[in-house]
Amino acid sequence: MTVSPSKPNEQEISLYIKAPKVYPRETEGRFSRLRVLAAWVLLGLFYLLPWINLNGTQIVLFDLPARQFHIFGLTFWPQDFVMLALLLAIAAMTLFFFTALAGRLWCGYACPQTVWTEVFLWMERVVEGPRNKRMKLDQAPWSAEKLRKKAIKQFLYISFSIWTGISFVGFFTPIRELVPAMWNLQAGGWETFWAVFYGFATYGNAGYLREQVCKYMCPYARFQSAMFDDDSLVISYDTVRGEPRGGRKRDADKAALGLGDCIDCMGCVQVCPTGIDIRDGLQIECIACAACIDVCDEVMDKVGYPRGLIRYTTENALTGRPTRILRPRIFIYALVLAGLCTLFGLMLVGRALIDVDVLRDRTALYRMAGTEIENPYQLKITNRTENPITLTATASGLDGLRVLSPAGAFEIAPGVVANRPLTLAVPLDRVGPGMHEIELVLSNAATGEPIVREETRFYVPGR
Repeated sequence: MTVSPSKPNEQEISLYIKAPKVYPRETEGRFSRLRVLAAWVLLGLFYLLPWINLNGTQIVLFDLPARQFHIFGLTFWPQDFVMLALLLAIAAMTLFFFTALAGRLWCGYACPQTVWTEVFLWMERVVEGPRNKRMKLDQAPWSAEKLRKKAIKQFLYISFSIWTGISFVGFFTPIRELVPAMWNLQAGGWETFWAVFYGFATYGNAGYLREQVCKYMCPYARFQSAMFDDDSLVISYDTVRGEPRGGRKRDADKAALGLGDCIDCMGCVQVCPTGIDIRDGLQIECIACAACIDVCDEVMDKVGYPRGLIRYTTENALTGRPTRILRPRIFIYALVLAGLCTLFGLMLVGRALIDVDVLRDRTALYRMAGTEIENPYQLKITNRTENPITLTATASGLDGLRVLSPAGAFEIAPGVVANRPLTLAVPLDRVGPGMHEIELVLSNAATGEPIVREETRFYVPGR
């Protein structure tokens, strides 16, 4: 009798598991109210700033074709690159300072991904209902009611995303021109591309990827550990007080049952937008939104236990060691931040609003005109103000030196780089051959006050 060999059991193993959808429960509490307030302020700034004009110019406009950045009445040019780099350094140092001091405040309250995800979750709750109803709706077979709710939600998602994309482009193209052009399908190719791209990114990131962006795509969560120490403020679960966890009746004696304060209600997990359990300790996925604090405090109030089982604290405080809020790292960040802000302020105050470059005409260094010798130049004048300015030109440094052109006053429009021909003349009998240092002065025609002094040279050939 022969026994046939048994076939091996075959099993398909997937190396990539699809992340389950997170259904955050709505919370109420002081941190939730603070988060909603921050979202309203930031969304208001994003959607309203492009519509505010100051002196006829959009209050925030990054005009790339004109190479000008208009920010709250100030105009930055390519020559101001150092100042813009300083602004970026100030923003980065501010992030480092507050992260070391108070943890991931940026992630929980100000990050665009967090703010727009809150908006999409609000639309989802309005259409589909609270957490349990949303879960049941997704698990239910397709029906007319499910199709209706999903269609309404998609309409809100897409409409909001389109308006977000247009608002984003409105920071680079005057929005009062952009919106009519978009409506009439006359917008340029680049404007259309970026409006669609940013709208699609908002739709995908805030509507569907949500916590996946924070977990896998955001670099900030990866390098934040370098800015944390045991004195950094984080959201933590008090294991000493809460463990062992377990359910019990409201009037039960927890000491007799051998239980801690945590009743294992899973509320902190249900409200977490990234779907983690804060009781497992500090995790890279935690965005410090404090929703778990609000829901845990609410539960503690109901069962008659003290608040603060989940709270803002430090690792040192949890282990019974003293916490140092003011420590060397904080002082270093604060000093660097103060230095950068001071340097930026000094550069801003000392920045010339009128710039002049005196360029020699290389095709003709001089011209003979009777008893005088003339030198032609080109004036490159940058008016960084928001108003036109009228100037007059005078020159000194040689006996008898005078300005032939521009004769009298001339006007420079606001926010432009204008070229003006300049001709200087001096009598031949009052100057010797060679290169002579002279000074050109541009003054305000109305007040006579000198605005710009520029040194250049006057050439006289040998005779």
